[in-house]
Amino acid sequence: MPANPVTLADIRSADWSLALGAIGEVVQGIADVEQCLGIIVTTPRGSDPLRPTFGANIWRYIDFPISLALPAIVSELTSAITMWEPRAKLVSVTAQPVFDGSSQSGAHLDMTLNWQLNLGAAPATVQTTTVTVPGAAV
Repeated sequence: MPANPVTLADIRSADWSLALGAIGEVVQGIADVEQCLGIIVTTPRGSDPLRPTFGANIWRYIDFPISLALPAIVSELTSAITMWEPRAKLVSVTAQPVFDGSSQSGAHLDMTLNWQLNLGAAPATVQTTTVTVPGAAV
């Protein structure tokens, strides 16, 4: 049990969820949307038995040439995020291999999502969320 567990009185936003990897903590507001975007990007479609269409099927492009895989992955992510995160309006999505000089260089992908809160007619600030997908070699 954490030393200072979060209670319902501590939650100040209508948009909140439990924080990943932090027992007894929550994320709220924009941090909640960012966490949900990360979950969508890293969840293989079909891996959630209660929501079989949840997630993005980026791993099916693992053996494609890089010039074909990256645009297909961007398209896949755009479709998944549009379907599963109505609070976010995508501005742009990019995918790039991570070249870090290690023995696994190029085996991971950085997905950069530029998005705005979907507030209707009012323009919102563009947020940037980068999610690294390990082992998604293309």
